[in-house]
Amino acid sequence: MRLARILGAAIASLGFAASALALEYPVRPVRLIVPFASGGGTDLVARLTAQKLSERWGQQFVVENRAGAGGIVGTEIAAKAKADGYTLVVVSGSHTINPSLHKQLPYDSTRDFAPVTNLVSGPALMVVHPSVPARSVKELVALAKAKPGTLSFASSGNGSPPHLAGELFKWMAGVDMIHVPYRGNGPAYADLMGGQVNLMFPNIASSLPYVRTGKLRALAVTSKWRSSVAPEIPTIAESGLPDYDLSSWFGLLAPAGTSPEIVNRLQQEIAGVYEQADVREKILSFGVEPVANTPAEFAAELKAEMAQWARLFAAANIKAE
Repeated sequence: MRLARILGAAIASLGFAASALALEYPVRPVRLIVPFASGGGTDLVARLTAQKLSERWGQQFVVENRAGAGGIVGTEIAAKAKADGYTLVVVSGSHTINPSLHKQLPYDSTRDFAPVTNLVSGPALMVVHPSVPARSVKELVALAKAKPGTLSFASSGNGSPPHLAGELFKWMAGVDMIHVPYRGNGPAYADLMGGQVNLMFPNIASSLPYVRTGKLRALAVTSKWRSSVAPEIPTIAESGLPDYDLSSWFGLLAPAGTSPEIVNRLQQEIAGVYEQADVREKILSFGVEPVANTPAEFAAELKAEMAQWARLFAAANIKAE
């Protein structure tokens, strides 16, 4: 009995110590790794979040861009960092794609991380060149089935979110379209607007200005629900493919082993920040919407998305370049 009381007291003291640590956190600057170049969507969301957390806590959240290998370089740095809450990483949908795209990664995408929260989410936009004789998803599917292997869709690279959005559409609609990968969105947009390729699935923030000026035609958004950024545009799901649901997102991870108290405190503070009207307005201007869900909810989303991509990669025989 005496040993049991000693063990119980020790466990209780450890729990108290962890709670006290979370209450004190952060006591020094926090490194926020962005595994992509500055200026992109992941970077914009990370910098806004870092700024607001710095203001809220009086400690600097310092954004560090460590681009390379589709997000793998920076993510590996975070995976191998000390699990004390002072190194975090902002990842995108590529985090769930990479396990299927690459036979070997320098980290385990699930086991080596503690999910904190899905920060933001937003749809991609199915856009076509104005010369394409289709003004709806149903008309595009009919056109693709009437002329199999003639329609082409651009992407920013093999295994990129725009590529997988197109492959998922092909798979679910039962159509044959040609994938044309480019080295980034810039050249892909150039050829799409020049009519060299027929359609594309880019994020809504970058593509909507071209739609507004008539350079491209929007057929649908890829998310299950309409976007508040462009509520007049229907979803692919309501346009004939009811199970189609794909969103771009940016989420926060900590190294595995990070105290749950710190993880939960981070999520709660971010949720509070995202409730601020100015922050919400800024996030919406990026073409995405604030999420800030719980660690458990984000973990479930990551698991489901990894399983979806594994099925698609096997069915479509997608391989790394």
